[in-house]
Amino acid sequence: MTLVLLVRHGLTAVTGSVLSGWTPGLMLDDRGTAQAQALAARLAPVPLDAIVTSPLERCVQTAAAIATSRQSVAFHRDERLGECKYGDWTNKPLKKLAKEPLWRVVQQHPSAVRFPGPGGESMLDMQHRTVGAVRDWNSRLRPDAVYVICSHGDVIKAIVADALGLHLDQYQRIQADPCSLTVIRYTPLRPFVVRMNDTGGDVAGLIRRDTGNLGRRGQSDGVVGGGAGQGTTAAGAGGREAITADAQG
Repeated sequence: MTLVLLVRHGLTAVTGSVLSGWTPGLMLDDRGTAQAQALAARLAPVPLDAIVTSPLERCVQTAAAIATSRQSVAFHRDERLGECKYGDWTNKPLKKLAKEPLWRVVQQHPSAVRFPGPGGESMLDMQHRTVGAVRDWNSRLRPDAVYVICSHGDVIKAIVADALGLHLDQYQRIQADPCSLTVIRYTPLRPFVVRMNDTGGDVAGLIRRDTGNLGRRGQSDGVVGGGAGQGTTAAGAGGREAITADAQG
């Protein structure tokens, strides 16, 4: 089982007001730096096998904060995890873009959207490259790896939609706030979305545990009835009920 910790970058001076896209040189502001440091402290108890980040500065800064006390953890930049390429919409105020006819399509039918202008990307292509990157890193790292991917709001929403088996047109129902933590457990059969848009939860359930005799099929099974919660063992139970809830979902 591979556990992927998806982190959105912290706040910048224009987060929420301007569509930054691939704008170079955009750094975290003081709020974003504090968010990244707080998340790094929260994740400190979780051993990581790697940290992978979008190459854009705001993500690199956020990922670097997580890596500060982890000198032995491999740190990678991956362009495939960069923001959607918004073309002519890049660096435009969101209030202005909301008046464009394409805005309503982005909200209701994103799978049909290709952003205008040179280099504009379709949202389907963005989802394809980013989900492909996650699957590639899952295969590169050991099967029970726990690792961080630091990326962007639309990217994380697209990855979560894929993990949930949702059509991309449903992805606007997913929230990914600045410096939030979203966790997906990938198994041989299916992914499990363990948490979404977490900005302050306990991380004990994310620490890798020995799953005992759990086979490949068992890793992919959902818990009938919902299970007992993360990190909980059904004491005294026999068979699969004795497996930690982390292993089953």
